[in-house]
Amino acid sequence: MITLTGFADEISQDLEVQLDVLQSEGISHLELRNVWGKNVLELTDEEAARLKQRLQERGFKLSSIGSPIGKIRITDPFEPHLKSFSRAIELARYLEAPYIRIFSFFIPEGEEAGKYEGEVLSRMKLLTEIAEREDVRLLHENEKHVYGDTGERCLGILQACDSPQLRAAFDPANFVQCGVRPMTDAYPLIAPYVTYIHIKDALMESGQVVPAGQGDGELPQLVQELKRRQYTGFMSLEPHLSAAETFQGYSRPDLFVVAVRALKKLLADQQMDWN
Repeated sequence: MITLTGFADEISQDLEVQLDVLQSEGISHLELRNVWGKNVLELTDEEAARLKQRLQERGFKLSSIGSPIGKIRITDPFEPHLKSFSRAIELARYLEAPYIRIFSFFIPEGEEAGKYEGEVLSRMKLLTEIAEREDVRLLHENEKHVYGDTGERCLGILQACDSPQLRAAFDPANFVQCGVRPMTDAYPLIAPYVTYIHIKDALMESGQVVPAGQGDGELPQLVQELKRRQYTGFMSLEPHLSAAETFQGYSRPDLFVVAVRALKKLLADQQMDWN
């Protein structure tokens, strides 16, 4: 059975509003990225303790720490970033999050990604080695403009690191925004590594993000494939919907609910159960 989760900061910066909306849609997990106007890695120990208490009191769990690790330029110094990575590990343990999301570094605009392959793989291997030592699980997200924004380069990272502690978070919309057909071109390459799904959809022509199933992200095919392989992991909603573009007058909580219900319809069409 699939477990639904989501980037609740797209609902609100207020934790209670986040939890209210998730609860109203029957979702009991969240991917922690921002809360109370802070990125997760900026939370103090006291704030982390308050967060943990409220999650426990309201019956919620984390599916992942939505960290920004690896979301710096490949030409930026790496050592300071490792301190942030240590904090991500601390928080994942304390908040009992099974995964930490990471990225594979932004490539300078106008330059070929291949030029930086060696440095990217060196950094990703070090992050993976630390994860192995600390017994935490990492998810590489195929963010646009990072090194791993195509199926081929994602596969290169995963093969080079060669560790069960590094797996793929599959994001269809991000592939679309890079001109990659998610299920046709990318998924067949990295399927054995896909352990976590980010749900958002986008239009190939404009890159605009739309509700799941309404774009070129091949979401119906993704759900069919997950059903075929009897996937039982997380599906994390990261809607990125904009009221200014398509849903005039909608609030952020409204937009999140639009996204949730679009996903639920996709799952219902394939007779897939979720919790």
